[in-house]
Amino acid sequence: MEMMDKYIYSDIELDIYEGKVIESLKKQNQQAISDPDEWLDEDISRNVLLATVDSVLNWARCTALWPVICFPACCAFEFMGAASPRFDISRFGMEILRASPRQADLMITAGTLTWKMAPQVQRLYKQMAEPKWVIAMGACGINGGVFKGSYAVVPGWNKIVPVDIYLPGCPPRPEGLLYAIEMLRKKIKKSSLKRQ
Repeated sequence: MEMMDKYIYSDIELDIYEGKVIESLKKQNQQAISDPDEWLDEDISRNVLLATVDSVLNWARCTALWPVICFPACCAFEFMGAASPRFDISRFGMEILRASPRQADLMITAGTLTWKMAPQVQRLYKQMAEPKWVIAMGACGINGGVFKGSYAVVPGWNKIVPVDIYLPGCPPRPEGLLYAIEMLRKKIKKSSLKRQ
């Protein structure tokens, strides 16, 4: 019993001890502690949340590319081949071709473009929602192809709309189109909301 009495404090001693601890704490903490949320006021380019939003948006954009119908010539057959079960562009979320440019974000320019058709293609491009991308498919889409010297043929779709990916070939195989789509997906994944 004597041992237990040694560790028991009286109420007065306990109050004195607690008072000393509180006074010591008061002396040590006279300055205000800085707010741990100061990072919220930093420039948005250094914000961790922005990188997360970028990655989520880019994931959504590159997994559901919706192409608009804009195939004026022979490369359209190779696009149809790429849409077949053997090559399966539906894994990229592209199985439905949009008849309305307002529902699309990808234009695959498959074939020769004439100057007579150019204003309509440009109008289709302007009606597409942002962000939007263009793949120039085939030699005719890149520089006019075998019809390059003709007075009626546009020497490359990049004279009418900005082109993101160039896919050479006359016509390019469906495997080439899948590679171009994958290149575009990589480009989209690297994009950011922050403007350069």
